[in-house]
Amino acid sequence: MARARLLIADDHALVVEAFKKLLEPKFEIIGVASDGRELLQLAPVTKPDVILLDLGMPLLNGFDAGRKLKKLLPGAKIVVVTMNEDVDTAAAALREWASGYVLKSSDVTDLRKAIKAAMNGYKYVSQRLADRQIQQFIRDPRRPQSQPLTTRQREVLQLLAEGHSMKQAAAELHVTLHTIAFHKYQIMEEYGLRNNSEFIRFAIKQQVVPRPEPSRPPAAKKHAILIQPKSCNRSLPRWPRLIE
Repeated sequence: MARARLLIADDHALVVEAFKKLLEPKFEIIGVASDGRELLQLAPVTKPDVILLDLGMPLLNGFDAGRKLKKLLPGAKIVVVTMNEDVDTAAAALREWASGYVLKSSDVTDLRKAIKAAMNGYKYVSQRLADRQIQQFIRDPRRPQSQPLTTRQREVLQLLAEGHSMKQAAAELHVTLHTIAFHKYQIMEEYGLRNNSEFIRFAIKQQVVPRPEPSRPPAAKKHAILIQPKSCNRSLPRWPRLIE
């Protein structure tokens, strides 16, 4: 029996290598995309059975890439593999375009089950996330949803929040500089964003760019001190001793 053909979309080389080692005995890895736009170019050419998609990718985030990919390849089976534990994001992805939603903290058997479920036409979600979805529904079954951004607004928001200039964003999206400026200031006006810092925080909240990892405190420096032995009668040379 032929192995299922997988396409991996993740911008972390270590994660990709780990996937290959864990999955290649049972599945065939036919390609790797490191950003959402590369995925949209690669998937129609390689025609994979299942696509493993990370949400936090540069240039075009995984959520919007998955949405575009489903329109481009309606029969595509897409399994999200992510650190993002947001219940609303998972529900929206599964409702719109995803066949599975697996947390990167899950066991590899969880990922294999998701791939097989997708190939058989079923939806799959990590148990930990499924439990949270149930609890959230019990607490507030009819929670109102905010008005979503348009696809173009999300593209502009991501590129600018990643640090691209408006000119660079215009070139990437093949639109005019005026179009980028229009979308940027429309977003800022509609959502009451007063400066670039608030614009970036809004992009993180909308999950078009990943939340930055907390910075670690610098490691404590080791200092050399001189300790003179007390038990010796004759004078001995001093030596350094390291203490934390």
